[in-house]
Amino acid sequence: MSDAKPTWTTLVSAEDLAAALGRDDVIVVDTRHSLAEPEAGEAAHRAAHIPGAFYAHLDRDLSDHRKQHDGRHPWPELQDFTAALGRWGVTPQHQVVVYDAADGALAAARMWFLLRALGHRRVAVLDGGLQRWQSLGLPVESGLPVATPAAPYPATFDESRLLDSRQVQAHLDAGGMLLDARAAERFRGDVEPIDRVAGHVPGARNRPYALSMREGVFRPAQELAEEFAQILQGRDARDVVAMCGSGVTACHVLLALEHAGIEGARLSTGSWSGWIDDPTRPVARGA
Repeated sequence: MSDAKPTWTTLVSAEDLAAALGRDDVIVVDTRHSLAEPEAGEAAHRAAHIPGAFYAHLDRDLSDHRKQHDGRHPWPELQDFTAALGRWGVTPQHQVVVYDAADGALAAARMWFLLRALGHRRVAVLDGGLQRWQSLGLPVESGLPVATPAAPYPATFDESRLLDSRQVQAHLDAGGMLLDARAAERFRGDVEPIDRVAGHVPGARNRPYALSMREGVFRPAQELAEEFAQILQGRDARDVVAMCGSGVTACHVLLALEHAGIEGARLSTGSWSGWIDDPTRPVARGA
C-alpha cells in the first residue's frame, strides 16, 4: 500500500484502488441498483462486495421519495444525505470511491455528483465497476462492514448546480444547452419503457451517456474532450445542463465532462420524469 495520499476526483482504476484498500482515509461505497428489482443491489452487496465497502441504496440514500413532482428519483434532502455520509464515516478529509456493477450509471455517478455538489473533491467512480474488479481476480467479501460513524457531513449543496423543471425552461429560454443522456430511441419517443409520456424537452440535444464508454471503461479524457468541444462550440461548462429520465444517468454525463477536464455543468434534478409531471409542459418527438 502506497503512503501517497489519494487525490482521485473523477475516475480511479481497479488496480489503483486495490493498492489503496485498507487506508484509514479511503472509504468505498457500493451503489449497485436495478430499476426492475430495487432490492437486488443490496442483496448482491451482502453476497459479495469490495472489502470494506458500505452500501448506498439509490431509493433510500440517494433520493427522497417523500418529495412530490420532482421526478422518479428526487434529489435528497441535505440533512438526510449528510447524515448518511456520517453513518458511513465520511468526512471532508476522506477519499471516497464509489462503484456499481459496471459503467457507473446505476448509481455510482449519482453519488459522485451528490458529493461534488457538497463541495467534496476527493471522490471518484471506480472505472469499470465491480465487473472489471472481479475480472482482474481482485478480492471481494460478504456480510456487512462496521463503520466508524462521524458527525453529519458539514456542508451544503451548491444549489446553483441543481435545476428544477421551471429553471430548466428558463435556462433554455436564455439560450442554454440541455443534454439528454437517454438512449436515442427514448429521446426520439420511439419507445418509453419507464415514464408515462414518450419524447423529450423541446430544445434538448441528445447525447446518450453510454457514448462515454468503450469496452466497459470510460474513453480517454482527451478523446472525450475533443467530442465535447464539438458539442459545446465554445460554451462555458455552466451553460450546460444534463438531464435523463430521472436525474441519475445524467450524472454520468457530468462525470464524463469532468473526466474530460470540463467542470461546472449542472443537473436537471427531476429530468424527463419531473418535466412531464406537469401536463401543460411541451413535449417534442423525433430527432
